[in-house]
Amino acid sequence: MSSETTNTFKKIYPHLLVVLGFIIVALLYFSPVLSNKVIYQSDIVQYTGMAKEQIDFRAKTGDEPYWTNSAFGGMPTYQLGAKYPHNYVKALDSAIRFLPRPADYLFVYFVGFYILLASLGMKPLRSFIGALAFGFSTYLIIILGVGHNAKAHAIAYMPMVLAGVLLVFRKHYIKGGLLTLFAAALEINANHFQMTYYLLLLLIIVGVYYMAVYIKQKDFKAIGTSVAVLLGAAVLSIGANATNLMATSEYTKFSTRSNSELTYQPDGSAKVSSNAMSYDYITEYSYGIFESLNLISPRLTGGANTEKLGADSEVYKFFKTVGADDRQATEMVANTPTYWGDQPIVAAPAYIGAVVFFLFVLGIFAEKRSIKYLFIAGALFSLMLSWGKNFPVLTDFFINYIPMYNKFRAVSSIQVILELCMPALAIMGLYAYSKLEKEEQLASLKKTGIVAGSIIVLLFLVKGTLSFTGLHDDYYRSSYGDLGPGFIRALIEDRKSIYTADLIRSFVLMAASAVVLFFCTKGKIKTQIAVAIIGVLMVGDLVLVDRNYVNDSNFVLASQMNKPFQETPADKMILNDTEHFRVYELNGGFNSARASFFHNSLGGYHAAKPRRMQELADYQLGQNSNMEILNMLNVKYIIQKDEEGRDIPLVNDNVNGNAWFVSTVQKVQDADGEMKALTGLKTKKQAVFNTTMFKDIAVKDTYAVDSLATIELKSYAPNKIVYESNNSADGLAVFSEVYYPHGWTAKVDNVKVPIFSVDYVLRAVELPKGKHTVEFTFEPEVISKGSMIALISSIIIILITAAGVYLSVKKREE
Repeated sequence: MSSETTNTFKKIYPHLLVVLGFIIVALLYFSPVLSNKVIYQSDIVQYTGMAKEQIDFRAKTGDEPYWTNSAFGGMPTYQLGAKYPHNYVKALDSAIRFLPRPADYLFVYFVGFYILLASLGMKPLRSFIGALAFGFSTYLIIILGVGHNAKAHAIAYMPMVLAGVLLVFRKHYIKGGLLTLFAAALEINANHFQMTYYLLLLLIIVGVYYMAVYIKQKDFKAIGTSVAVLLGAAVLSIGANATNLMATSEYTKFSTRSNSELTYQPDGSAKVSSNAMSYDYITEYSYGIFESLNLISPRLTGGANTEKLGADSEVYKFFKTVGADDRQATEMVANTPTYWGDQPIVAAPAYIGAVVFFLFVLGIFAEKRSIKYLFIAGALFSLMLSWGKNFPVLTDFFINYIPMYNKFRAVSSIQVILELCMPALAIMGLYAYSKLEKEEQLASLKKTGIVAGSIIVLLFLVKGTLSFTGLHDDYYRSSYGDLGPGFIRALIEDRKSIYTADLIRSFVLMAASAVVLFFCTKGKIKTQIAVAIIGVLMVGDLVLVDRNYVNDSNFVLASQMNKPFQETPADKMILNDTEHFRVYELNGGFNSARASFFHNSLGGYHAAKPRRMQELADYQLGQNSNMEILNMLNVKYIIQKDEEGRDIPLVNDNVNGNAWFVSTVQKVQDADGEMKALTGLKTKKQAVFNTTMFKDIAVKDTYAVDSLATIELKSYAPNKIVYESNNSADGLAVFSEVYYPHGWTAKVDNVKVPIFSVDYVLRAVELPKGKHTVEFTFEPEVISKGSMIALISSIIIILITAAGVYLSVKKREE
């Protein structure tokens, strides 16, 4: 082995050990995956229901349908795991995420953050513990527990993108440019645009900072080169993901993430905003300002919506005093509603770690490089935006004036930027501290102790001013009847005890970290040992908290996740009907994909539902209980609960069927007119047509329909439906399929004819008299165009990567 090879191996050896360590830690934390178990994720259960038709079609034919009728009456599968040609970024991502899920996401958390810290000059040991601290932030773990996989996926690649951008701005153009290119491509591929959008906000802060630095230095060449490299990386990373981006952009205009055309509310009142998502919906999950302090004390506001309490709790004692035995009292406190913060639902506190916070403050004082201000600004900026409606000055400005910000809900989730910035500066601070003179070390440690200690003391002092009452306490008070007041009093006492206990816990962890650093400064402990001890405190703290919310009990047999819904007698009866129709499950409505697993369903579960279908549910089904809507959507069966809670299928005898001819057309000029006309419309004979939407379609007011006219369904596949029509006169045929303006083509006897929308959501075609074959085919042009762009971009990326490697090697040799 040559000396050069030996030196290269010595350089990469520590990093290889670190990666091996990440693999081991990820598998140990999610150890049930080694026993062929999978994590039970509620959101993935819903996805499995919605994607069932697509998955079955793919398995049977080997092709992608790109459309499904099993959810919301019909929608593209672009946001349901569709597979695209020439998606080589996805192949790369799959190679990186080689561990069983969800250990794969945890592994990428670690690796991504390690790369960021390494790019900032941190040594392997510090980078290793910093990466573990980032990956074990409770928010990042809990989203894996509930199944926000796309969100976790996007967060995992955030640090890599930031690392690449920082390298470029620090004039490492080849290395930084390539890292930015691949990391950005992987970030976009993760397909969670809200997280990517938040990352972009952070990168804007980074860009403004470096532009100011370069302008001050009059280094305009650096500005031009950096911008050129980053733009090139952005263009190619977007190009490599062109199919998904183009398809998503196309569907977004059709989804609830686009502006509504309706100008009035379901109750008839005027709309304040045209945005499909209301202000209340966008800001429903807003971080409480005081609640923000649970970043450093996990259960400051009670922890999760339900926490497990013990026999020493006041709630346990309360149930014992009212006659419960030990077993009953234990069961009652297993899910105690201890949370009393501002958000409606919290699965776990967003805890970054007391030690991480302590070191973050240390970084403010010990780190001399001005780059620290980027991380301070990023943390504060994201924290204030996460307050949402609790800080309306900033939130309202962003919703009203910053492009795209009003397309995303759950504004509290922007705290992921904080959860990236604070651990980064914490490790930078730990490293910078070791480089200071002893006097400077003690001074920065003293300042950190004063800041952190003051916060803890202040929180103890304000305890007596806090109410400890939650948003849902009145519900629990009334639910327990005469026992309600006593239960709430006991609950509040437990909340106070949790508050105090976790504050003490955080104080002890911070004090222990301060003591270790103090003895290190005095020479009593070696630096590496001090770093290791602090690493154990930091990571051990987070893991212990995480295990309260995501642990081995979250795992089930793989077969349970593959078939998460059990067939009921009602489902079995409906499945015996071999006709093509839809099912509407009243219990789940438009927010459950259970029925979608077995049937073509009117419901579903998705963050970006088809907008017009959602509006139909809100304005007609919910507001007016308009059965004609179910008739025209071919809902043959309605599943509802009987008095004993069992599912029973009700047969809708008035269903319109798969297609029919109408005799009269009611013409309107806007969406308001369409929606209002549906009230009282006899959909089997009448149709509503928006003349403004289809200016080039000349639809008559009346059509002749004889009693023998028929349109029969001959064959069905999600992406191809064939009918046979027979009518004695030219007619207007309405199909109980959702109208989507892109990708669907209609042919009558192999001759293409225009498709247009009627009845707000349905497809319609004018058919000539006589007997004809009508064929609908879904062949989205966006897929073919996007795939070609992705292929070309991927080839360019390979060539640029090869050139970059060649130039780097040549430069090293020189």
